[in-house]
Amino acid sequence: MKDFTTISVTREGAIDWLTLNRPDRINALNGAMIRELWAYFDKLHSDFSCRVVVIRGAGSGFCAGLDLKWFSAAPGELPTGANENGPGPSLSGIILKMRSCPQAIVALIHGAACGGGFNLALASDIRIAGRSAKMNVTYVKLGLSGCELGTSYFLPRMLGSSVAAELMMTGRFINADRALATGLVSDVVEDDQLSQAARTLAEDLLASTPMGLRKTKEVLARASELEDLASVIAFEEHTQLSCMAAGNFGPTIPGQSKQNPEPQK
Repeated sequence: MKDFTTISVTREGAIDWLTLNRPDRINALNGAMIRELWAYFDKLHSDFSCRVVVIRGAGSGFCAGLDLKWFSAAPGELPTGANENGPGPSLSGIILKMRSCPQAIVALIHGAACGGGFNLALASDIRIAGRSAKMNVTYVKLGLSGCELGTSYFLPRMLGSSVAAELMMTGRFINADRALATGLVSDVVEDDQLSQAARTLAEDLLASTPMGLRKTKEVLARASELEDLASVIAFEEHTQLSCMAAGNFGPTIPGQSKQNPEPQK
C-alpha cells in the first residue's frame, strides 16, 4: 500500500479508504493508476481482515475516466491484461475483481464520474452521491460504442432498459437527484458529508457477520445471472446452510458484530 503513487489506501479497523489520487487530472485513469487499482483489488480476494472498501476521489471530482492526454502521448502503454504471464492489469480486470472480491465496496461520488470512472462507481456495491455529482457514459461521445467495461450489464439492471438506453446512446449526464430517483445511488448528501455517510453505512455493514456479509454479496451477484426463481432460492438455501454450519446463526446484539473464524468461504 505504501508503494502506490496514483492511489492512497488508509486502513481503519476493517475498512479500507481507497482514494483515487490524481486531483490535478480529476483522477483520470492512466497506466500507473490502472496497474495500482488492479494490484489492490487483486490482493483483496485473500485479505479477510478488510471487510469494507470505501472508494472516493481526491480534489474536485471522483474520476474523469481515461486520461486522454496521457493516452494520446503514450497509446501503447494502456494495460490490456494480456502478457506472457497470463492475465494482468487492465480496466476490465479491475471491474471484474471489484465484483468478485468478498468485500462490500462503497463508492462516494462527487463532481465528475465519467467513462471508466463511472464504471468504477457502477462496479461498487453501494453508491452515495454528493450534491455535485454528475455521471455519464463518455465512450459514445468519443466515436465509440456506449457499451464498455460492463456498462451494458450494469445500467439496464439498475435503471431499466429505457433510462439505460438514453444514457448510453446520448452520453447525457445524470445528476445526483435523478440518480437517486432512478435508484442508481442509495443516498444523496452534501459533498462535505460524504465521509460521514460512509462511516455510518460501514458501521451497519460491519454489524453483520464477516461470512454473512461476504455471502450476501456473492448471492446478489449470482442471482442476477440466474433465470428462474427456483434456482435462486436453491442457491440462497445452500448459502444459509453454510452460514449456519459456520456457527453464525443467532441474534446480534445492537452495536456489536458477531465474529466467526477466518477465513470462511
